[in-house]
Amino acid sequence: MNRRSSAESRKKILNAALITFSDHGYRGASMRMIAERAGISVGGLYLYFKGKEELCLTMLKDRFNDLVAELEKVALKIQDPADAFTQFITVSVEYTKRHRELILAQGREQGFTFGIDVKKRFFKNQRRLVEMIIRKGIDSGHFDDCNVREAAKIVTSMIRGFVLSIVVDPENLFQPDECARFMLRGLLRRKEQ
Repeated sequence: MNRRSSAESRKKILNAALITFSDHGYRGASMRMIAERAGISVGGLYLYFKGKEELCLTMLKDRFNDLVAELEKVALKIQDPADAFTQFITVSVEYTKRHRELILAQGREQGFTFGIDVKKRFFKNQRRLVEMIIRKGIDSGHFDDCNVREAAKIVTSMIRGFVLSIVVDPENLFQPDECARFMLRGLLRRKEQ
């Protein structure tokens, strides 16, 4: 098997796993169901993953790494901190909407404790990037001085609330730019009178 077809098969398996876990939850999904959806044999599936737990954790890592990569582009490339802040929220919201299945797959589990280390790593990266944007804003004079760590916790918690609302209350989702505008009013430095 060449690398290209191996990578394509792996991607196909991870996509099939995402849909299967979201439809049936972790406990209800089986390797057979995932293999059927991916269009490969169960034995072929086991060539890529030792079992359902490894497959699910890999799927989570891939999705979270993909989102962190998109968020890093925003935090590192957009020079204006207010624009970076707005885009960070927008990318987070839009990614979540595009990959709603990931939230549904997690929502079907008891507790949300499955893959907790993967999630903690993602949340730590998410917070780090928000802190970077806020520090850039303070250093450039766009944002008032604040407790950067606490402000980042507030922002990331707000984003997580949005993620949960996709599952619980999808009709009442906020617009990312309005959310950013609302939050920035507390961060933007006010002109001296």
